[in-house]
Amino acid sequence: MIDKNRTRDYEGSRSRRHRFLRVIGAAMIWILLGVGGYPAAAQVQDGNPGRGGETMEMRSLLSRDRTTAIDFYSPYCFPCMQMAPVMEKLAARMPEVLFIRLNINRAGVKGIDWQSPLVQQYGIKSVPYFMIFDPQGKPVAQGPAARQMIKGWLQKTGVAQQTGK
Repeated sequence: MIDKNRTRDYEGSRSRRHRFLRVIGAAMIWILLGVGGYPAAAQVQDGNPGRGGETMEMRSLLSRDRTTAIDFYSPYCFPCMQMAPVMEKLAARMPEVLFIRLNINRAGVKGIDWQSPLVQQYGIKSVPYFMIFDPQGKPVAQGPAARQMIKGWLQKTGVAQQTGK
């Protein structure tokens, strides 16, 4: 997890080249896994394709018959990018949950976009950041509590053992 107050320390410890290669490598994994657009229900959906960082009405994303897990991420967040294939595996094993990823970065912003309207709207202070809603659209958990739920799902489905998480 990357906390917005420690981003400078984190990014300062990595070379620019290393960060660039990490992001490109993670993007290639996304392309190879077919993440993007609106894939089948057993995959993680891109909730804001081409509109990263813009405010969102959460209700428009929620499933009416399944639990919905929202993953706020930045393509400049290494833990977020590592989490993408793990979430794909989890989604494949939990069809009763709709997994949606929301990019917090506005187009053209380099680094984690802590000033984006989406970050401001939901008060996000660290990424990855999760929100979970029940099938009726009521919030079940967010932040650390939602992260614990995700960890529980990873253990329950056996994905945690496969990925070493």
